[in-house]
Order: sequence, then structure tokens, then C-alpha cells
Amino acid sequence: MESLASAPPANPQAPSARAVVVIGAGLVGLCCAWLLARRGHRVLLLDGGEATQPSPDADRPGERGSDAALGVLMARVFHRSSGRGWRLRQRSLELWGSWRRELAGRGRPIPWRPGLLLLAADEVDLTRQRLLLQDPRRQQGDACQRLQPWDRQRLEQLDPVVPVAALGGLYSPLDGQLDPCAAMDALARDAAEVGMERQWGEVSALERSSQGWRLRLASGASLETEWLVLAAGLGSTALLPVDLQPQPARLEPVLGQALELELDPADRPTPGDWPGSVVWRGINLIQRPPAPGEDADVPWRVWLGATLEPGQEASVQALDSLRHLSGEAPDWLLRARICRHWQGLRARPHGQPAPLLQELGGGLLLAAGHYRNGVLLAPASAEWVTERIEAGQGQA
Repeated sequence: MESLASAPPANPQAPSARAVVVIGAGLVGLCCAWLLARRGHRVLLLDGGEATQPSPDADRPGERGSDAALGVLMARVFHRSSGRGWRLRQRSLELWGSWRRELAGRGRPIPWRPGLLLLAADEVDLTRQRLLLQDPRRQQGDACQRLQPWDRQRLEQLDPVVPVAALGGLYSPLDGQLDPCAAMDALARDAAEVGMERQWGEVSALERSSQGWRLRLASGASLETEWLVLAAGLGSTALLPVDLQPQPARLEPVLGQALELELDPADRPTPGDWPGSVVWRGINLIQRPPAPGEDADVPWRVWLGATLEPGQEASVQALDSLRHLSGEAPDWLLRARICRHWQGLRARPHGQPAPLLQELGGGLLLAAGHYRNGVLLAPASAEWVTERIEAGQGQA
């Protein structure tokens, strides 16, 4: 039986280093493992291998929430102005900024497209956006960082054009979009440099032990650890011991489908002046221009997604509605060619706000159920996990 508790510390200068197993190698699990490893803890990231990154060459379903993610970070234009959801979003946006700078300084940049334009589809949306503009917490800092109202006249100047039904918009310079797959790769490689281990294996059961927790693997092997972090999305709560009281909220699957479209050459923007990502009725449109230095003939592409489909079966009708923006797609989007289609399952807590960040006792932490905001909330979730581990005693 392998025991992390007896392994040497990842950082000998960290006298309070803990032995931690993180179950789940999506973006939330990777953020937890990376931050813990960087702070000197002994970390094993257990990847069940239940999902892989979307393939650029084929339509292939994913089971991990990160497989449906487009990487949109919507914090400043979040419709609420207080509460846990607001605080988590603001903290995560701040952490993503500092983490990206830190990783770039070590040669692991994460592609980042700043700016987010939230379109108003009706008068209710416009009223809500006006109220956000009056919130002093969103208007702090330099003028270039504050929320900006955009009227219909300004929207008409954009190329490509946005849906004609949009009455206006709210632009946030600090929100934006990062590449989830590139972020996961950068975090994994950076954590491995400071001793994080990664192991593939499906967990069949969790048991309490004298050292904290014993993990029984489907392969027949087992390992023990002082601290255990469940960040396996839909599979997280299913692993919990049946005698654990109280049991966390049940996690329900919500499937998301996304598309990558290639613009017709005649519709290629010159030079293309979208102010980052665009959100229309909950649908994200992310422009993917050729990278600097690429050939001028490289096509412009757009990511479009994602659907919200209860259950685990993809809907042809939901995908068609996404493709056509529920009948409001501009002509350039209708002419675009679909070159990739992918999907993934997100975990939504039943009857409770997302995400589930819970200390379940005895060195067991739950960080799951992020629903649509796993990419955005991953850093704040990892910070919460790290603070609990460094402040707690586990079961050792």
C-alpha cells in the first residue's frame, strides 16, 4: 500500500507540508493541485481518465466539465452585487491575473483575450445594465478599467456585426476569455516541476484510516493520504462514504455543446474590431483570429457555446438553436462553416448554489458542482482548499 504521508516533502523548507491527494484532473482539480504544490505540499493528482481534451479532428463527447468550457471569465458584469457568488468571482478574476503573470514569467503563458461585451436583448437587460453602472465597486480604478455602456449606434460599428435585436450593451475591460486547455497544460507542467505527481486510476471506494483516508483503486491497488480533495465533477459525491453525515447536495448532469466555426473569406473582418468576447442571451461568441505572425490566408474562426441541456444526452434541437442564436444569428454567422463540435458534462448542485465548497471532516474537502463557472471559479476554489488544509489538522 502506497502512503503519501511517508513521502518526503515537496519543499523541505515547508515544515507544515501536508500530504494531499486531489481526485479529478479537470481545471478545478489542476488549480488545487498546482497551488498546493507551489506552496510546498506533497500532492498526488489522481486522474480517472474518464475524459480527454476535445479533439480538433473529430466530434467526440467529453465527460469532464472542462471539456465543454470556452474559458469566458464573467465577473465584473455578474448580475449580482453581493454574496458568496460575487466574492468568489471577483477573487478568481484577480487570481487569474496574478497566476497568468506568474506562469508567463516561467515560460508558460496562457492565451488571454481581454474584454467582454454583454449585449442587452430587451428593456429588462438594459435596466439591469444601468444598475450595474451605478455600482461604485464596479467603477473603481482607472477610467479604462471601468464598465462602459454601449448604445445601438456603437454596436452597429462592429465588424462582424452583432444580432440586430440587441438594444445596447455593457462592456467590461477587465473580464475576458482564456484558453482552458492551454491553462490546464500550463498548470500541470508547472506543478510537476515542483514535485506534483500524477497518477491515472479510477477510485472505487474511500475509507477512513489511521492516517486520514484510504483510496481503493479499481486496479486493486490502494493508497493512503492525510488530506483528500474531491474535485471530480459529477463523480465527486458518488465516492463519499454512505455513513458520512450530513451528505452534500446531489450533483445533477447538465450537458453543454459548443461549436467552432470558420468564417467565409468574404466575411473576414478588416481588421476585426470586436472588443473581446460577446455574450448574447447567455451564448458566448469568441472570435479566434489568426495568431500574430500567421499567414494572412489563415481563416478567422469563432467559438460558439455552450448549450444548457439537463441530463447526459445531446440534443440536436439544442445544437441547432445554438448554431442559429435562436433565430437571431447574423448572416455572417449563418454562412460560417462548422469545423469542430464538442461537448461535456457540467455538475450542478441540486437545491444549492454552485459551487459546493465544503469541509466534510477528517481531512476531506469537496470542491465540485461548479456548473457553468468552473474556469472562472477554479482559482478561488483552489485558494479555499489550500487555506483549509493549511489551517486544519486533518486526521494525522
